Amino acid sequence: MSISLKKGHKVDLTKSHPDLTKVTIGLGWDPVKSGFFSSNIDCDASAVLLDETGKLTKNANLVYFGNKKSPCGSVVHSGDNLTGTGDGDDEQIHMDLKNVPNDVHRIAFIVNIYKCEERKQHFGNVKNAYIRAFDPGKMIGNELIRYDLTNDYSNMTAIVLGEIYRHNGEWKFSATGEGTVDTNIKQLVGRIYS
Repeated sequence: MSISLKKGHKVDLTKSHPDLTKVTIGLGWDPVKSGFFSSNIDCDASAVLLDETGKLTKNANLVYFGNKKSPCGSVVHSGDNLTGTGDGDDEQIHMDLKNVPNDVHRIAFIVNIYKCEERKQHFGNVKNAYIRAFDPGKMIGNELIRYDLTNDYSNMTAIVLGEIYRHNGEWKFSATGEGTVDTNIKQLVGRIYS
C-alpha cells in the first residue's frame, strides 16, 4: 500500500520492505490549459548523487537527459519527455540500491523547466506534479510512496522534490518540495550541492 506524503515527511523504504533492492522514481506533471490550448512545457528530471556532506563529488554523478547513467551504473535516467502530456510518469529514474557506492549517502531528485527564461515558463504553468517511488519487481501494489506537490510554485523554475538517503543501514525517503528560480540543473547543482 502506498504512503501519501506531505512536504517535510520522511518514510523508511527498506526497513518495511526488506527485499527491496531496486526502486524506480517516477515523476509526472501536466501543462496548465488556457482555453482550448495548453503550451508544451519541457520539464527535466534529474538525480544528484551526493556524499555524506551533501555535496556532488564529481560531475558524472549528475544523472539527467544529457548523462543518463551514473558512473557506477546504479542510477539510470529513462530519457527526456519533451511535453509532459499523457497519463502516468513523464520521466523515470531507476536505481539499484545494492550497487549504489558506499560514498553516496543521498540521492536528490530535481525537476526543472528546460529553457524557462527563453519560453517565459514557470511552475505556475504546471499542474498535477508529483514524485513517487515504486518497486519495479512487483506488478500489483508496487507503489511505495507518493508526494503530490500541492504548494503554489508560481515563478519557480526548478523544484527539489525529494531525496533517498541512507540512515542506519536502511534507505529512507524525504519529501522536500523546495522551489528555486535556478534556470537550469547545472546552475542549481552548482549553487546548492557544490
